[in-house]
Amino acid sequence: MYETHFGLRERPFDLTPNPRFLFMSRRHREALTHVRYGLAGRPGITVIVGEAGLGKTTLLRTALSAPDVPASRIVHLSNPTLTRPEFFEYLAAGFGFAPEAGTSKTRFLRYLEVALLRPDAGVMALIVDEAQSLSHELLEEVRLLTNVNGAGDRTLALMLVGQPELAVRLSEPRLRQLKQRVTLRCELMPFELKETAAYISTRVRCAGGSADGLFTRDAIITIHERSSGIPRTINVICENALINGFAADVRPVGRDIVLEVCRDFDLGEKATPAPSPVRSPAAEAVMAVASGTAVAQYAAARPSDRGPESRTLFSGFNRARRFLFF
Repeated sequence: MYETHFGLRERPFDLTPNPRFLFMSRRHREALTHVRYGLAGRPGITVIVGEAGLGKTTLLRTALSAPDVPASRIVHLSNPTLTRPEFFEYLAAGFGFAPEAGTSKTRFLRYLEVALLRPDAGVMALIVDEAQSLSHELLEEVRLLTNVNGAGDRTLALMLVGQPELAVRLSEPRLRQLKQRVTLRCELMPFELKETAAYISTRVRCAGGSADGLFTRDAIITIHERSSGIPRTINVICENALINGFAADVRPVGRDIVLEVCRDFDLGEKATPAPSPVRSPAAEAVMAVASGTAVAQYAAARPSDRGPESRTLFSGFNRARRFLFF
């Protein structure tokens, strides 16, 4: 068995997630519950939203590989940038319909209706990963699939999983009918500092090592700050920090090595506020309005007294305020 400088052992690679080796934050456990509930045949559309790298696909694989998943036919579409004919062709093949079902939308819908009418059909579900990339045309097709009913009002279970852009798209007025069909919704959030430390410890332990003395406290804090709590980025930083630490024969890995890795991957610090510039009297008047003081005096002042600079700044402040409180 291969041993590294840090005592980590090489293990066989397996694409199927093992729940015993998964670190689940509170929001990840909540999202996994939503996925399992949606796959149990819940009517309507389930929406899972989260930033890239938060583990959405891993959650889907975990739910699909669970031994208690009911007998069902589930199609997992991981690349939704398809045309309408390609979309129905993919679904027909995934549900095991005859090849002719994928040649037209009409034939596909007939096969789907017959399948849902069968009492022994079990749960039929469609999971669309990276759903923020769906065209408006396909989003409308997804909505219309919820209208297909079978025996006992059985419908096709639908699940949309995507990045925050998906939530923005669902709020568009032209997609309001699709949003009304959403019955379950959960949003994944980045790890907090304690969760980041627990996640790193879990990953090391699953690899056969011991997390004690592997990273310093300052290194863990820096990893959390530079990764913004994104698990995928945490993995990249930790792996490269361990390699650099092995090359430099340094243990535990400290903050300096982590910062070196972050510089290599251009993972900069969070932006710090710039020093306040010297403001003109007109700009000071605008800031007084923003802080809730001198409103009456500023409003009563004549435009000639405020000057063109103050009028420009004040209109810009109004636009910024509307954006801030939207």
